[in-house]
Amino acid sequence: MLTAFISVVIGLVFGVGLYMTTSLNPMVPVIAGTVVFGVIYIIMLKQVMGKVNAGMEAAQRDMMANRPERAVQLLSEVSSKYANWQFFINKQMNSQIGMVYYLKRDFTKALEYLEKGFVRHWVAMAMLGVIYMKKNKTKEMIGTFDKAVAGTAKEPLLWNLYGYCLEKVGEKSKAISVMEKGLKKTKNHELLEANLELFKSGQKMKMQVYGDVWYQFHLEKQGAMIRKQTKAMQGRRKIVRR
Repeated sequence: MLTAFISVVIGLVFGVGLYMTTSLNPMVPVIAGTVVFGVIYIIMLKQVMGKVNAGMEAAQRDMMANRPERAVQLLSEVSSKYANWQFFINKQMNSQIGMVYYLKRDFTKALEYLEKGFVRHWVAMAMLGVIYMKKNKTKEMIGTFDKAVAGTAKEPLLWNLYGYCLEKVGEKSKAISVMEKGLKKTKNHELLEANLELFKSGQKMKMQVYGDVWYQFHLEKQGAMIRKQTKAMQGRRKIVRR
């Protein structure tokens, strides 16, 4: 990538120049060149990532304003401008674009980008796993979630979601095993533990507590949950009247 390449060249030129023009111990130019490389790399990295983050924030504002096409355009521009400057920017933008299409329920386009996404972006990886589940590609779904939890092992929702999807494809025993492993990784997170107990007792996992972060996966309609709550409230009112 250009950021690293330019930094190496500047550090090398500085070190060689110092060696050729002084009588210092040979290790001094080596150390000095390494320090210059590090300083230049950090400065350039901050500049590049600052511009990348600004582009992502602009895309997020477009999503909030219901302009997904504009968001995709901005993310594509960020990728084309800075992909050669820093490692993994292209993959990160693919993840972001894939998420935009996923939120639009355009799962075909979402799959195209998410498959080329960044493995450490757990939300994008989880969305990819859900798409594989919907396409009955259980092997690919499991492989995707395994990569996701390997890269982000301390995220409770990810483990919950993995177990949820495994149950949906009929892998109940594996779902229990996965969630038990997740408990160890998340230091017995209470929501994960509660869902595991519900799951073991044959009850439905309660994912609604995660709010919009859960609903973005389109595995449950928010309206359905509201209707359930309304019905429960009406039932309680009838009991009180009696």
